[in-house]
Amino acid sequence: MKRIFLKTVLYIILILILLEVIVRILHLAKDSPARFIDEYKVEKWVPNQEGYSVTGNRRQNFSKFYINNSGYNSYREFTPSKEKIEIALVGDSFIEGFHQNYYNSIGKKIENKLNKIEVYEYGYAGYDLADQLHLISAYKSQFDLIDHVVLGLKFENDLTRGEYRVVKERMHLESPLYRNVRKIKLLVYVQNIGALDPLRGVAKRLMSFGKQQVDVPKETLSQKVIEAKHFDYIENFKSLVDIYGFDKKRFVFLLDTSITPQVFLDYLENNNFKYLDTFTALNKSKTPTTLIYDKHWNNYGRSIVASIIVDYIKSNHNN
Repeated sequence: MKRIFLKTVLYIILILILLEVIVRILHLAKDSPARFIDEYKVEKWVPNQEGYSVTGNRRQNFSKFYINNSGYNSYREFTPSKEKIEIALVGDSFIEGFHQNYYNSIGKKIENKLNKIEVYEYGYAGYDLADQLHLISAYKSQFDLIDHVVLGLKFENDLTRGEYRVVKERMHLESPLYRNVRKIKLLVYVQNIGALDPLRGVAKRLMSFGKQQVDVPKETLSQKVIEAKHFDYIENFKSLVDIYGFDKKRFVFLLDTSITPQVFLDYLENNNFKYLDTFTALNKSKTPTTLIYDKHWNNYGRSIVASIIVDYIKSNHNN
């Protein structure tokens, strides 16, 4: 009996090792670059990393990323100067572009359409407006040399706070435990495809065993509550602009008007904040503009967004 048990354990270990090798050879699990907080309290990726971003159990999306010297996923280094014309794209995962090969990013698409212009992509998953304006303020000397700055903005997610602070919860992912877990590609793979979700469900039920479960009905927000929330977000916007500043001549927002409250759009227009609408052009497309498994732009969608920015630069560069 003991011999059978030992053989079983050995076979299980060998199978797991084999599966680990297969996952690594076929690049079935995503690579997770390390992140850090620099001397200006800006959260970014550790420079000079490269790897592959993978989504889905059949590699539904497989793309290469490269973290440059500035800590962002980009095909070029950021070297602004008075002699050149530069565009900065600042935002969250939509700008970060891990869903696209780094050498075919939105910035690269813009450069292909505009001659002698460099595009710098300051994208980082999770960045809200506080992160973005703090970054620009922290690297003011660099951004002062950049001719146009495009800031991605999603009203519902990006205006929940009126001042910047380091998000410590994200940095927990850089603890020794999480770093070592990420080295086991088989574990990363099964987690990404949801194979561990049933186990989490069982663990959750075991932890709640014996406790009385109360079903809380979902609350339907009244119009007054929604209006109050919008007011708070606009106040956060005002606070961020007051604290970190905003160059209305060079800065422009990139947003989806279909999910942006009209009261905020009116505020932007009444106070001379410029914005570019992605909804109209993307909605006109008969070809899908987002990925199969989430709402990030696919290659075609990114080409449309690049064209929106190109049209704006052409019409505003000399203004």
